Amino acid sequence: MSTTHFTSANIQSWERFYRTNFINCLSGFKSATLIGTNDTAAYPNLAIFSNIVHIGAAPALIGFINRPLEAAPHTLSNIKATGIYTMNHIHTSLIKAAHQTSAKYASGVSEFEKTGLTIEWKENIPAPFVGESKIKYVLELEEIVPIKQNGTYFVIGKVAAIFLEENIVDEDGFLHIENAGSISSLGIDGYYEPHFITRLPYAKP
Repeated sequence: MSTTHFTSANIQSWERFYRTNFINCLSGFKSATLIGTNDTAAYPNLAIFSNIVHIGAAPALIGFINRPLEAAPHTLSNIKATGIYTMNHIHTSLIKAAHQTSAKYASGVSEFEKTGLTIEWKENIPAPFVGESKIKYVLELEEIVPIKQNGTYFVIGKVAAIFLEENIVDEDGFLHIENAGSISSLGIDGYYEPHFITRLPYAKP
């Protein structure tokens, strides 16, 4: 099969939405996660993100990319204001509702109410969870790193608490997230159901 070659000049010449779809798919499959926040008036917000990344385990740090403020202001402003937020895995039955949270609702409008997802509160945690999610955790803000090249922000949080079903955790700490039905995403609107293939031993020279 023949291959196709594109230059950076080709990419810049593409129509906006074609370029967005193409480049978003280029990095491959990603996790799909709902981030729950509150503003200072305690209005809950929920938004889907597909660029969550593990940073380190000691301390336990998780990061994500927030788009420019004019495109996605609420999650970042809430995290700045309160310093705490939740991450909630999406499983197959939640896809349509989770995707709908990407709509640009006005400030003060709850995506929980608009999508029918259940808001869940846990003691001493002032950020909302998704009740239906089977893997969810709390992050405390550590750092927000502006990315000047495109006006986005890399948000880094420390894991403060984790809630998940027991059958997900293996004896050595490996998480079988497929047991929770956690999905992956591709591009800006493609969703996939992953399947476990294998685990391999620690690689040595």
